[in-house]
Amino acid sequence: MQIKLDSLTEAQTYFTMTQTIMPRPIAWVLSENEDASLNLAPFSYFNAVCTDPPLVMVSINLQDDGSEKDTLRNIRQRSQFVIHIASDNQLDELNQSAATLAPGESEVTASGLLTTAFEGYDMPRLSDCKIALMCERHQIQAIGNKGQTLLFAEVKEIYLADDCAEVNEKGRLKVFADKVQPLARLGAVEYGSFGDILNAARPS
Repeated sequence: MQIKLDSLTEAQTYFTMTQTIMPRPIAWVLSENEDASLNLAPFSYFNAVCTDPPLVMVSINLQDDGSEKDTLRNIRQRSQFVIHIASDNQLDELNQSAATLAPGESEVTASGLLTTAFEGYDMPRLSDCKIALMCERHQIQAIGNKGQTLLFAEVKEIYLADDCAEVNEKGRLKVFADKVQPLARLGAVEYGSFGDILNAARPS
C-alpha cells in the first residue's frame, strides 16, 4: 500500500500521519492561566530539536472552534511552563486532561493530581511525574495552512526522581527508562507502554 497524502482530506492526513509516525513522546504541559489557576494538556507532536541551547518543540493546533488553545495563550503571556513525561500508570489522568473544561476549571484539580514546588521557580510541577522539564518560551512560529503553531522552548532545568536516575563514577548521567515507564502515543485512541530495552553499541 502506498498513500498519496495530497489526495487526502486534512482529517485523513492527520489520522494517517499519527498512525504511522509512532511511537511519539508526549509533552504533558503545565502552564498558568490568567487567573493563576493551572492548565494541563497533553501534546504528542513533541521532541527535542537542539542541544545548544537546549530546545524542545511542541506543535499546537487550534481548538475546534478556531480559537487558540489555552496552553499556547498562557505561554504567550507568561513565558515559564513545565513539560512532564508521563508514566504508563498515569494514562487515565493524562487522557482526562485532554478534555475541554469550562473557563476557570483546572485540569489538575479535575484529574485529582497534586503539584509540588519546582525549586527555584514560580511554576510548580506535578508531584507524581518522574521527569519534569522547566521551560521558558524561546520562539513561537506559525506553520501550515490551518493555524498550526510551533512552540520552541528552552529547557532551563530538569527534575528527575531519585529512583530513576544516577550519576556514575565518570560523572555521566544514566536515566533508567524501565523505572520511568514512559507513556507513548500511537494512532487513534491507542497508547503504548514500555517494552523490552534493546541495546546496540554505536559503530565507530
